[in-house]
Amino acid sequence: MFANAPSSSTALSYVTFSLMSSTQGGSGTSSCKTKSYGPAVNTITPPRTPPEQASWTAIAAGKQADRERQLAKWPSWRLGDKLPSPDIDDVSEIVLCKLSAKERQIVHLDATDLLIRIRTRDLTAVEVLTAFCKVTVAAQETLNCVTEIFFEAGFERAAQLDEHLKETGEVVGPLHGLPVSIKDHILVKGLDTSTGYISWVNKSVADKDAVVVDILRKAGAVLYVKTANPQTLLCLETNNNIYGRTLNPFNRKLSPGGSSGGESALVAARGSPMGIGTDIGGSVRIPAAYAGLYGLKASVARIPHAGLMGSHDGMDNIVGVVGPLTHSARDTELFCRVMLQYEAWLLEHAVLEMPWRKEIVEGKTLPKRLCYAILWDDGVVKPHPPILREMRRVKRALEAAGHQVIDWEPQEHQEGWDLILKFYQLDSAEEYWATLAESGEPAVPGTEWMMSHSTDRTPYTVPETWKLNLERESFRARGLMHWNSTKSRTSTGRPVDAIICPTAPNLAIPHDATRWWSYSSHWNMLDLPGIVFPIGGRYDPASTTDDADIQAAPRSDVEKHYADMWNHGKETFKGAPITLQLIGRRHNEEKVLAMLDVVEEAVKSM
Repeated sequence: MFANAPSSSTALSYVTFSLMSSTQGGSGTSSCKTKSYGPAVNTITPPRTPPEQASWTAIAAGKQADRERQLAKWPSWRLGDKLPSPDIDDVSEIVLCKLSAKERQIVHLDATDLLIRIRTRDLTAVEVLTAFCKVTVAAQETLNCVTEIFFEAGFERAAQLDEHLKETGEVVGPLHGLPVSIKDHILVKGLDTSTGYISWVNKSVADKDAVVVDILRKAGAVLYVKTANPQTLLCLETNNNIYGRTLNPFNRKLSPGGSSGGESALVAARGSPMGIGTDIGGSVRIPAAYAGLYGLKASVARIPHAGLMGSHDGMDNIVGVVGPLTHSARDTELFCRVMLQYEAWLLEHAVLEMPWRKEIVEGKTLPKRLCYAILWDDGVVKPHPPILREMRRVKRALEAAGHQVIDWEPQEHQEGWDLILKFYQLDSAEEYWATLAESGEPAVPGTEWMMSHSTDRTPYTVPETWKLNLERESFRARGLMHWNSTKSRTSTGRPVDAIICPTAPNLAIPHDATRWWSYSSHWNMLDLPGIVFPIGGRYDPASTTDDADIQAAPRSDVEKHYADMWNHGKETFKGAPITLQLIGRRHNEEKVLAMLDVVEEAVKSM
């Protein structure tokens, strides 16, 4: 699959890390560690010796220099004297400053509209790509969000598509001319797949595309950039020793989420109309939530997943999924429909043969009156006030539209978190540490925190993993019964149709401050589909009064961590988008989208 695939090595002790990318800006804070991030000149000399003999810092510098060489090919798109100083938090408008009026219009269209404009020849694929590439350059300079840049290949493909449409009057496929960005650890033929590990730099060049990438190409998409993911991938922050930390375009003191944080930063900055990420505990949905986007986690085996680079390859005790980050629900539907239109089950044996059911998405099979349940609190960490406020607003809107809304009783969120942590580190994190040790790179703070959960135990034996799998199946069976039991509390004669809940207990969070995943990872444990959707604009502490919802008596240290974050600095969250999450039954992705449409229409009608 790869040229010069990386090998394993020995474990590494943690060493405090502070390496800056030459393009970072903004500042980041953590309740546990405080670090400063601002523009820095890359003074590390690229390696003159082979990478395996060079220090990890030199390898990182060489990789950054490769990226800079690609950016340097487009000097007129660089921000130059418009590059914001580190004290400028919101750069969401600055990244658009090099665009013409027409290009601004282009990047504010969703993917569905862009495809219509290209198909009708109102826009060309080349001019669409040009607009998004311009923003990508600015986004990289301000947010540090991209890894592999291959604009030239993208323009060559876009020109071919324009010529084909001109000569034949037909598009090559449903995504004809649409720029699509790809998370770094997803294979793109001919490109490095370093995946946030120094030891994999230039040793993991893909010799074929991931299945999702293969389908995107067949459908006419234009690939042009890959985006950052964190060291190990197992983090809801995006930071690694190759490139440094990725920032949030609406407030650079806040995280864009992880592990698909490069995608969320780029898509939110309008540098991409559709980004492809992955999710094994919230890694599509958390970035979507922190960036005010739509993000879908399907059930396992619905969307193609083969062709990813990462640790623990072959571990299937808990399985991730590929999913899109988009600007609209209809773009999310577009992605899913295209994946299954090309019969992904014939390209990847693990994909279920379940053709996309558009009539369900369109609501043709939905009951007239639905029952939604709202998870107000998972019993461990109470959500921050803006999230609770928006859930109350959704409740009022749905009831005004004639639907029933009941409370969802939380079930075993702490137990689910404890179990999924074991699956994440069945080997007591030995492979993660060994991969870091190959280059001598230290763990970044998010890795250090995550790996700390397994430092007091040895790897599970094979019989022990069997028992854990039994616990997982029992957990899922109880989850099913719990959902079915809601029939006794609804007036529809059915169990609840969907759950509305937070994606996290917080809005976009200060860097390295995440300590609780269960609002997202719980649904991975149950293998239920979920979609994040924007609902309340961006948080403005000056125009809201949410103090009544502050948790006065935290139930645990982890809840105190989040309560203190709000009580002692809600201004920290200025500019953070407000989003919610909708959860449906297993393998009911179409119905999830249909029920989301009902929610959004109800809110619009209030």
